[in-house]
Amino acid sequence: MKKINVRDIKTSPVELIGDDWALLTAGTPDKFNTMTVSWGALGEMWGRDAAFVFVRPQRYTFEFIEQSDIFTLSFYGSEYKDALRLCGAKSGRDIDKPAAAGLTPVEASGGVTFAEAEYTVVCRKIAAQALDPSGFLDKTIENNYAKKDYHKMYVGEIIEAYQNKKLPLGSQ
Repeated sequence: MKKINVRDIKTSPVELIGDDWALLTAGTPDKFNTMTVSWGALGEMWGRDAAFVFVRPQRYTFEFIEQSDIFTLSFYGSEYKDALRLCGAKSGRDIDKPAAAGLTPVEASGGVTFAEAEYTVVCRKIAAQALDPSGFLDKTIENNYAKKDYHKMYVGEIIEAYQNKKLPLGSQ
């Protein structure tokens, strides 16, 4: 992986997260968990490059992101869709997700990403807020919460970005 400026990633963040999905990983290189995310955003907040991720409290990754100052978002090519599907469907409480998905964990600025990632952003957690359904102006949003298990939003300042060395900048 080579260090890059996050602003040099030219792929649409909507495609990266919403269409292609990403892995959210929190914890230390010695003890971490990862999960697939398809809700989130990349942008700017409070004058800083930022990532916004959402985690339900029952997810195993929730324990790790709560305790960690650092989390990563890593993005993959379409050939890894099955690996991301597995990481979203299985719990790290039950299996070694990286091994089962064929992913190789690597340290990234105190956090964890995977050698197979096309891009990784390393984030320092700067804000967290549980979603409150009283703030849903469109009441159909509540349809996503049959169990009333509202996500917690985490805002991370993007402190570093990496690209797989095999890729030309801006490719996907």
